[in-house]
Order: sequence, then C-alpha cells, then structure tokens
Amino acid sequence: MAIIVKDLNKQYHYYKKQAGLAQSVKNLFHREKLVKEAVRNISFSIDEGEIVGFLGPNGAGKTTTLKMLSGILFPTGGSASVLGFTPWERKKEFKKRFAIVLGQKSQLWPDLPAYESFQLNKAIYEVDDRTFSATLDELVELLDVKELLHVQARRLSLGERMKMELIASLIHRPRILFLDEPTIGLDVISQKKIREFIRKYNERFKITVLLTSHYMKDIEELCRRTIVINEGQVMFDGDLNRIKTSFADIKRLKVQFAEEVDVERLRSFGKVTEWDGVHATIETNHQDVPAVSQQLLNRFPVLDFAVEEQPIDEAVAKLFAKGG
Repeated sequence: MAIIVKDLNKQYHYYKKQAGLAQSVKNLFHREKLVKEAVRNISFSIDEGEIVGFLGPNGAGKTTTLKMLSGILFPTGGSASVLGFTPWERKKEFKKRFAIVLGQKSQLWPDLPAYESFQLNKAIYEVDDRTFSATLDELVELLDVKELLHVQARRLSLGERMKMELIASLIHRPRILFLDEPTIGLDVISQKKIREFIRKYNERFKITVLLTSHYMKDIEELCRRTIVINEGQVMFDGDLNRIKTSFADIKRLKVQFAEEVDVERLRSFGKVTEWDGVHATIETNHQDVPAVSQQLLNRFPVLDFAVEEQPIDEAVAKLFAKGG
C-alpha cells in the first residue's frame, strides 16, 4: 500500500469572541474555549499507482487531510503511513518521495522565469544534472511548454502557470502526488490539458495520485475510485459510478417540439426545469421514464428527444444532504 490512514483526526482550538468593549474586557479574565473538528477519525488505504478522487464540500477536511499526509500539519490523533513513512516525522527521504500542489498557492517565484524555480527545486531535492535534464525534457514535452520556460512566472496565464507548478512538483520524480484543486479557475481547454497530462504521467510512471477538485469532470475522467468526506468524516469510499447508481433516481428528458407548447401541460409529466416554448427539460423518476416518454411522443409534436443521467455533482450533493 502506498498510503494507509487509520482513525486520523485533527482538532483546532480557538476562543469565542463576542463584539463590544465590555466583552473584550471580560475575555481578558475568562474566555470560552471552542473546538473545531476538521477531520474526524477517517480511515482508508490507497494502492501504488492509483488515482483516487477526494471529494467533499468546502470545509469538509480535504485540504487538512492532504496537509497531514504530506507532513505539513501534525494530527491530533490516529496514524498514517505514506510509503512506509510517518509523514509528520518529516524525514529527508520521505520529502524526496512525494509532492503536493495547492491550486491556490504557488511555489514559483513570480519575478523569476519558471526555469529558475526548477533549478532551485533541483538543488533542494539534490537531483543530479543528468536526471534533472531528462525529467525536465519529458515534462516539457508532455505539457508542451518549451517556449515558456524563460518567461517570468507572473507573466504566464493561469493555465500556463499551473503547468509550471506541476513540473516544479515532479522534477524530483516523486512516487506520490497530492493535488489540491489543480484546475481551479482554469478555462475548459486548460482543465482538459491538465487532466490529459495527469493521466499520461500516471500511465507512464505509475505515480500514486490523491486528487481533490470541485470540477466533477476532473474526477470522472481520472478516477475510478472516489473517497467522499463531509464534516471531517468519510461518507463513501468506492467506485464513483456507485454514487450515480445509488442516487440517480432522477432522469432528465430533453425535448424539442415542432411548435410552441403550453408549459402547464408539460408539468403534469414531471418538474420542468427549462422551457422556452419549443425546448423543454423535464425531470422525472427513472421508473417513470418509459411511460412519460410514450405520453410525450403521443400527445405533442416532438422533433427530438433525449434521456440524460443526473449529473454526478448533483448526485454527490444529494449524498451530502442525506448525511451518508
């Protein structure tokens, strides 16, 4: 196993602060201590070479977990093994075997070309010249950024900068990669290129990847397995399609009509979520799809008709709402 987590938890202690001068004076002598459980006794394991999606709403504990697994944070309790190392012991050999990319925090020096930051990482991780050149050439080819190596990082677009962030993280050839929102804020094309790179790199080097993202396309295209957490607890661990199967009780009927139809007539078949007169989207229970479809075709001048699955992000949201 590349990663083994058992009953891992993280608590933050803070004090209640009320508004007003009188309360501020009172807090000098007596403060109410509060506890925030960011992660609550989570357990899971990941095999070498797996790409695993790590899902959850904001504040669920995803980033906190990644920071503990990379040794940035100390846990309050529990245990974790990453490639046989205890992360928060921060041993030198462990640091050479993993990398972490935080989508909202850059490791590049903004006023220097990305190549200079790569050279710095080369020195930090004690990468020899030959390995550095070979690795850089491979990554530059996969990401197609040869012309950007000597451009100041702050002059790069968001998508270009993320590519450089990935190169900087992989220059020492880690065996585990923690990715926290690597496509956040990127346009659709840039997101696709980043996903293609992660997939190709995993296929070529069998690197283990733990990926968090709010873009479900990232998870659907890269991850066979998904771990869902909410309020610091693991709610689901398994095949992403099981979420869709378990919660896809709603189907969407996309209908185009030859002439304008009355929306009130359509509401008798289900929830009308979109309508402009000649196009409509109707949500109905999956068991009723055959009967509803037949009635629509019999009663209306239908030009085009399609049945769609419920989007996976909505299925996950429903999982959160049901509390597991």
